[in-house]
Amino acid sequence: MSNPSQKKQHHDYWRANLSLLAKLLSIWFMVSFGCSILWVDWLDQFSFYGFKLGFWFAHQGAILVFVVLIFIYTWRMKALDSQFDVADSDDHPEKIS
Repeated sequence: MSNPSQKKQHHDYWRANLSLLAKLLSIWFMVSFGCSILWVDWLDQFSFYGFKLGFWFAHQGAILVFVVLIFIYTWRMKALDSQFDVADSDDHPEKIS
């Protein structure tokens, strides 16, 4: 990476990656810590399939949100890889003759 434009592209790629990661981790923190601990008393006034909503977030909701965030991260990283032209060869298979 001796080319200055390549260094800038690499820097921009990692900045976009870290920005995405910070946003997704913030969402995960808000759901897992906020809904399960901080706002549990307020959420317990609502029910979800017969369970108090705060209880549900503490035991099921945070895990489900985490799994969804993994899929969102994968989807967005594929888009970033294509945008910055750093996609794996598996993402763009070449025709073998």
